[in-house]
Amino acid sequence: MRAKVTVVTVHRARGLRVVIFLDDHEPAHVHVFGDGQAKINLAGAAGAPELVWVDGMKHGDVRRAMQLVAAEQVHLLARWRGTHG
Repeated sequence: MRAKVTVVTVHRARGLRVVIFLDDHEPAHVHVFGDGQAKINLAGAAGAPELVWVDGMKHGDVRRAMQLVAAEQVHLLARWRGTHG
């Protein structure tokens, strides 16, 4: 019997893995894993991605994660909506 999948990898690039948890909550956001992890809202107050928190990620990796999420924002928002409605 297979375990129920609770996370979906929606993008991989530049040594980072971007995931959406299936049982997660609003606002629309992703978790980015590399050496450590970050939570990034897909559309902050100004409409651009917004860093929520970081755990164990180096500053350069956080910068790459933010750039990646900004570049893929439309795609990631579509995946979030497809997953969470």
